[in-house]
Amino acid sequence: MVLPKLSRLNWLLIIVVLISAFLRLYRIGDYMEFLGDQGRDVVIIRDFLKHGNLFFIGPQTSIGNMYLGPFYYYLIAPALLLTNFSPIGPAIFVTLLSILTTFLIYKITAKYFDDKTGLIASFLFAISPVVIKYSNFSWNPNIMPLFALLFIYFIDQKKYVYATLAFIMCLNSHYLALLLLFPAIYIILLDYKKFNLKNYILPIIIFLLSLIPQLLFDLKHDGQNIKALTTFFTQRETTVSVLPYKALPLLPAMFNQVTTRLLAGKIDNLGIAVSIMFFILIIYSLFKIKNRFFYICLIWFFSGLVGLALYKQHIYDHYFAFIYPVIFIILAITLSKLNKYLSIIVVVILSGLSIYSNQFQWQPPKQLTTTINIDKSIIEKSDHKPFNFVLLAKMNYDPGYLYYLTENENYFHLRDKITDQLFVVCEPFQTDCNPINNPEWGVAAFGWAKIDSQWDINGIKIFKLIHNPSGT
Repeated sequence: MVLPKLSRLNWLLIIVVLISAFLRLYRIGDYMEFLGDQGRDVVIIRDFLKHGNLFFIGPQTSIGNMYLGPFYYYLIAPALLLTNFSPIGPAIFVTLLSILTTFLIYKITAKYFDDKTGLIASFLFAISPVVIKYSNFSWNPNIMPLFALLFIYFIDQKKYVYATLAFIMCLNSHYLALLLLFPAIYIILLDYKKFNLKNYILPIIIFLLSLIPQLLFDLKHDGQNIKALTTFFTQRETTVSVLPYKALPLLPAMFNQVTTRLLAGKIDNLGIAVSIMFFILIIYSLFKIKNRFFYICLIWFFSGLVGLALYKQHIYDHYFAFIYPVIFIILAITLSKLNKYLSIIVVVILSGLSIYSNQFQWQPPKQLTTTINIDKSIIEKSDHKPFNFVLLAKMNYDPGYLYYLTENENYFHLRDKITDQLFVVCEPFQTDCNPINNPEWGVAAFGWAKIDSQWDINGIKIFKLIHNPSGT
């Protein structure tokens, strides 16, 4: 059998995808994040897979007492099962989605423009350190780039059922997906002469059906989600402004933040120069490019920036995951209109910034391995006797540790049983490690105690406390 020869273009695309895969999958077990949110997710999914306990809501949002839909959990559940309940399984699955996004950025951009533009967009996406960071571990915002890209593409291709399914996954990833409705409405308005209500009936039904799990949850919990959403949009002193003009003074800073994080390798001193260059390229291209999809991308990008600017609290990198793909697409489109050698220089400079800031220059945090080793040491030092557990940390919470501890028959939650020994894990880079008389509920519930022994693993301190009736 004679294999078909690969063209130069196909080889370049394969190289870009392989680079994307390497930067995300290399030592993923060491580089992946495994903290409270990841522990919470695998605890819930394991309970579903082992005991059949269905879930009607997904992760809790960082603002308000709101919950996302449950479909992210169902999406990653097979990966956890296939890897025998190892948290690495969902992380690999999310990483594969990001690698797929790299490929689709090329395919979609090349479809609307040309292969060179598609390769530039996909390559810069593949090596961006922020994109890589939020693609090599399991977390609901990390699937947003793929489904946001698919949503905009399917809307423009009039494949409304597929677009609805993609939007449902976006909304189950993060509520900032609502900002994707602005480019979607723009696309629909562009085609207003071809508007046919029948095309939207089935997609609307599918979307409404996707809300049933959350509605069932609200019926059981006195409308908790709806009340939280109402509070978020009506009591806006510290949440969000609904007046678009208030975003205008903040747009330059927001533009610079997104550009610096995604294009300038997170290097603030150079980010301003990259932001100015990028903005000039956009303005220049407005006079040179007459392309429907380019305008769609601009609406997607700038409506996202306006929405983020209206948010009154700190904007973290994962908040703008829904515009990860489009910033690289816009940049590639604008570079395609430059002189060949000038565009090469820009790509080389931006590539250098991303490579300079790549995660491999630091030692991997090994959070999963550290968690497993800490739990093993606790079980060993418990002498196979009942024990309780408490975590002291400012930026983390305990499900990551409990994922393994709860599999041990000697572990008891303090609400269920106060045992004769309490193991306290303290993450010293987050809080002072003083477990005696600590105001943390778990330590206080255990009662008067003294330190029986202490040790540390990978810089994290572990204390074994036993009761001290005298309090001395």
